[in-house]
Amino acid sequence: MTTFVMGRSLGLLVCTHCHATVRAIRPSPALCPRCGASIHVRKPHSIATTAALIASAALLYIPANLLPVMHMHMFFSDEDDTIMSGVLSLIQEGSWPLALLVFVASIVVPLLKLIAMTWLLLAVVRKSRGNVLHRSKLFRFVEFVGRWSMLDVYAISLIVALVQIRSLATIRVGLGALAFGAVVVLTILAAQSFDERLLWDADAND
Repeated sequence: MTTFVMGRSLGLLVCTHCHATVRAIRPSPALCPRCGASIHVRKPHSIATTAALIASAALLYIPANLLPVMHMHMFFSDEDDTIMSGVLSLIQEGSWPLALLVFVASIVVPLLKLIAMTWLLLAVVRKSRGNVLHRSKLFRFVEFVGRWSMLDVYAISLIVALVQIRSLATIRVGLGALAFGAVVVLTILAAQSFDERLLWDADAND
């Protein structure tokens, strides 16, 4: 079978908080009998909220990579490091695994999340049909990756500890780190505000 039935056509709604399936008694928002959260046919303002969060994260992604993430003060010198300069420094020191971890977690993953969420939003706005299952799997993968978004923060903390132990330097957090933290939080919120069911609506309305 290539057709499917939407839950709302059967009078069923899903709580996005506890994932309980309940029967819709009336079209107005109801309360989940399990956790008490409001239940909607679709998340209110999902597209607009997700688009605003993704746009904000994309704007902050630029300073997050251009501005220094940490300022290092040593006895006779001061040095500012961006994410990329930190990666290059780790490569020069021979710390390839840590350099790869920082590069993937801090540069590649946030960029791919922004691209994926933008593509999913455009698919919903354009009511694209076909390959819905693949788009749904992509969104769930983005959600899964979001759970590991703080991995890069631990990596930066490890770098700070290593530098302080080796050189007895004093390190301060830069504006780049704040911007990067905001990108991580905004992409997580964007994934939470996006209603995956919107991906299936175009095919369901055929």
